[in-house]
Amino acid sequence: MTAQTFPRLGCGLGLRREHYGHVLEHWPELDWFEIISENFMVPGGRPLWVLDQVLERYPVVMHGVSMSIGSTDPLNLDYLRQLKALAERVRPRWVSDHLCWTGVGGKNAHDLLPLPYTEETIAHVAERVRAVQDVLERPILLENVSSYLAYRDSEHSEWDCLAEIARRADCYILLDVNNVYVSAFNHGFDAREYLWAIPVERVVQFHLAGHTDKGSHLLDTHDHPIIDPVWRLYEEAVRRFGPLSTLVERDDRIPEFPELAAEVETARKIQIETDAESRRNAKPLLAADSRA
Repeated sequence: MTAQTFPRLGCGLGLRREHYGHVLEHWPELDWFEIISENFMVPGGRPLWVLDQVLERYPVVMHGVSMSIGSTDPLNLDYLRQLKALAERVRPRWVSDHLCWTGVGGKNAHDLLPLPYTEETIAHVAERVRAVQDVLERPILLENVSSYLAYRDSEHSEWDCLAEIARRADCYILLDVNNVYVSAFNHGFDAREYLWAIPVERVVQFHLAGHTDKGSHLLDTHDHPIIDPVWRLYEEAVRRFGPLSTLVERDDRIPEFPELAAEVETARKIQIETDAESRRNAKPLLAADSRA
């Protein structure tokens, strides 16, 4: 199985409580929705009722924030069983979470914390991903997180660590373009180098979001519109990986649905124009090449 076997869903939006009414009333012309898994790992209530209505009309993917795949705590099998039960109900196109840790010693920091990029980390996380995939009986996607510190013990770049974990665990990548931009600013690396080091055959989905500029550093807050440099980096990602399923995220200061739908349309326009440009610029296959 490669990334090319996953469907290309087009451009979508996170399903958020603030937009339930609008979605149920208007059924907007949107390609797909992404849900935060933990918001629906409940025995009942309105969120599940809304989700059932959405599932009748749109493809849905599940995105989690609590797997803590990099922690040294044992995997939370109760959490994984609940996640699997939700996946059996939703039948998502795929399930994703983050390359990070969210707590240790049974304590949840409620944040997506970066890992040291070492051989030990690669082996540890790859083993845990394989175990998670065995429980869920499906491959998962790992997302790169934004970060604000680096570990002295790191032996590899973030992108090499992510790529190697995906290879060893035989999992896939959710490439968050805004997180690449934020971390590149914070740590002083080249965001384009990051994109071009990630293997094409492992990337299934993109995330796009806004952030907060603190002057000396950027914070991945998901509470602002997407800025022009992130859109340009997204163009580069589409050139590199193709027009993959793209999700616009907003998790705070959430505006009215049409404002976010306009960002979804911007992503769609970039996909179409960049993909068309890439096709035009592709070198034609010479007759001699075809006989080789």
